[in-house]
Amino acid sequence: MRSSKLKQFGLVMTGMVAGIMISLNFSANADRSVPPPLPVDELRAYADVFNAIKQGYVEPVEDKKLITDSISGMLSGLDPHSAYLDAEAFKDLQVGTQGEFGGLGIEVGMEDGFVKVISPIEDTPAFRAGVLAGDLIVKLDDTPVKGMSLNDAVKRMRGKPRTDITLTIMRKGQPQPIVIKLTREVIKVQSVKSKVVEPGYAYLRIAQFQENTAASVVEHLAKLAAQGPVQGLVLDLRNDPGGLLHGAVGVSAAFLPEETLVVSTDGRTEDAKREYRAIQADYLRGTRDDFLRRLPAYARDVPMVVLVNAGSASASEIVAGALQDHKRAKVIGTQTFGKGSVQTILPLNNNTAIKLTTARYYTPSGRSIQAKGIEPDIVVEETANGSSRRVREADLLGHLENDKGAGEAAKAATTAAGKGDGAAVEDESAEPVRFELAGENDHQLKQAIRLLKGEDIAQAVQAAAAEAAGDKAAAVEAAQPAAAKQ
Repeated sequence: MRSSKLKQFGLVMTGMVAGIMISLNFSANADRSVPPPLPVDELRAYADVFNAIKQGYVEPVEDKKLITDSISGMLSGLDPHSAYLDAEAFKDLQVGTQGEFGGLGIEVGMEDGFVKVISPIEDTPAFRAGVLAGDLIVKLDDTPVKGMSLNDAVKRMRGKPRTDITLTIMRKGQPQPIVIKLTREVIKVQSVKSKVVEPGYAYLRIAQFQENTAASVVEHLAKLAAQGPVQGLVLDLRNDPGGLLHGAVGVSAAFLPEETLVVSTDGRTEDAKREYRAIQADYLRGTRDDFLRRLPAYARDVPMVVLVNAGSASASEIVAGALQDHKRAKVIGTQTFGKGSVQTILPLNNNTAIKLTTARYYTPSGRSIQAKGIEPDIVVEETANGSSRRVREADLLGHLENDKGAGEAAKAATTAAGKGDGAAVEDESAEPVRFELAGENDHQLKQAIRLLKGEDIAQAVQAAAAEAAGDKAAAVEAAQPAAAKQ
């Protein structure tokens, strides 16, 4: 009798799941006339598992939790960037694109059941406390992270401003866990900053691509021009985790001729196959105010250098790739993160949503940077001693593969740091490099300014690396003009 009831319940659940799948399929593919067939055997197995939990788990479990958790697991199993967003997470995402949200100030993912720090956000509690990219968060207060979903971990890290939380972190090269106490605050990310480094040479930093980033870039370019003629411009995209695609297109459009191809995307659906150009339709959203009408004349022809590092991801890689492919700027620094995929937010009918990877994006020349990144024209390490090893897309479990040559992406991750004249290779055992961006000890910015002045920085970088390594003879040799070596 019990067996018959279980079987009947399983069949009912199969029908329910099939109905849900059909509903989702039709809502996501309204323009398709014939949906793909449903995997009946797999759905029956799902129903059997659901039934077993409902009947035999040690404690009662609500249907809503089981279904929500299964949806979350379904998405997180695809790649590190697809996710289920409950009502709170969906709201936080919408607020975050405006540049203000509550919490600690870290971009995170999941690895081996622990929360992995992708990048700390500048001027936030986590950044100021010394949290680094690649850190594994193993405990939140006294609660182990192992077994939590990413959404649950993020919820625990967020909270009311001026409340405390203690993170226990495992860091490569550190034998003991690191315990850091943080005070939550409202995170207000200032997307764009600028200053005149020295007469004639300007610095423009983008920390994150938000709704109004491109318009803010135009405002800052105008302010820089008001301080005197600009002979050279450094665009700093280091540690920029990305953000909104149209923001990246708008920033690129500020430096490229009208109608220039900025980026293209390709996926399985027709609406995933697109080209984005330096035109109003592709960089304006929800407004008729074309901020590029206020663009200073010098912006599209001033000599430029773009600074990148392993913390430069997604939208920042789109901008760097576009300016590099069109020969508009020299890209210097270290290899970027390598997030070359597009996530689409698909709202559901109960104030929740799914974030689904729907396409790969490609630079104007057709390069896919997924799990590879942008390789600088000239490698300049973070200091003369080299750079700390940082987490990249290719390090994330389950990452989407590069479709332009699977082996090349992995090879690039280990060889790009050695590209150039004697550049130091990143050392996994080295102490983390910490310095203030655009500060007195910003080695990469100094080299960018030298390049804008016409100096041979590849030679200078080689000499600095040799000197830092204690090889005085090599340093003297590297510093000699090329003619003197012949």
